[in-house]
Amino acid sequence: MEGTVDGFRYGAVTPVAAYLMACLGGALGLRCIVRSLVGGQSWKPGWLALGAAAIGSGIWTMHFIAMIGFQVEETRIRYDTGLTVLSLVVAIVVVGIGVFIVGYLGAGRAALSSAGVVTGLGVAAMHYLGMAALRLDADLEYDAFTVALSVLIAVIAATAALWAAVTIRGFLTSLGASLVMGVAVSGMHYTGMAAVSVHLHGTTGASWAGDSPTSLLLPMLLGPTVFLVLAGVVVMFDPLLVLGDSNAGTSEETTRRTGPAQRPHHETASKAPAWTSRPRRESYARRR
Repeated sequence: MEGTVDGFRYGAVTPVAAYLMACLGGALGLRCIVRSLVGGQSWKPGWLALGAAAIGSGIWTMHFIAMIGFQVEETRIRYDTGLTVLSLVVAIVVVGIGVFIVGYLGAGRAALSSAGVVTGLGVAAMHYLGMAALRLDADLEYDAFTVALSVLIAVIAATAALWAAVTIRGFLTSLGASLVMGVAVSGMHYTGMAAVSVHLHGTTGASWAGDSPTSLLLPMLLGPTVFLVLAGVVVMFDPLLVLGDSNAGTSEETTRRTGPAQRPHHETASKAPAWTSRPRRESYARRR
């Protein structure tokens, strides 16, 4: 018997909230990566790691906020805590791999394509690992073509996000890129959900006990959400990003090219050794 699946139990609330969290994580991640490119090398790994954690947390939070609206009318749904947490770790780690590749190797074709494939496959793995955490009195089956399409969307979205991370500098352009990232990540999620079909077991929801999804997901979502807020505070009050990353990058690049400031020419001339003028006076006296 096939179950009745409803992916929008709360209407537009969960899709909109999920999209906003994906945009927030993407925006913070992009700004952190920009900061790593305009700052010194000593802080670069830290900013790249913070950016990867922001993007990964945003994607994971988007997924499980959207899953709050997922229900099967004939059975209750629970979540496996271990697999749910593991999906968060996978999201942050695979995004971190891609971010560090482009952060140190740039947006060349080979580096960008490899980083995009690794990150996209990792994001898809996070999605389906989160789906594997579902516990219900039914079996989940997936349409192979739709799954492949969702993975392709994830790879394209990851590649575009990594390209934007190392190419885009301005605040407004970063904001626009994060909005596009939110659309791509949300599109990947709902494409993957469209591949799901539920085949019920012999029993019904009345005899199969289970807590509501929100009883587990809401407390678990609190941690990544607080992290994103704190990351936003760090980004907002960072001096280089507040003053303008383009000016900071220009000044640092100028300093690297020209070296430390030199003394004015008139000071150098006034401090010239006294012996430099003696040969001229002596030669003049001999001529006379």
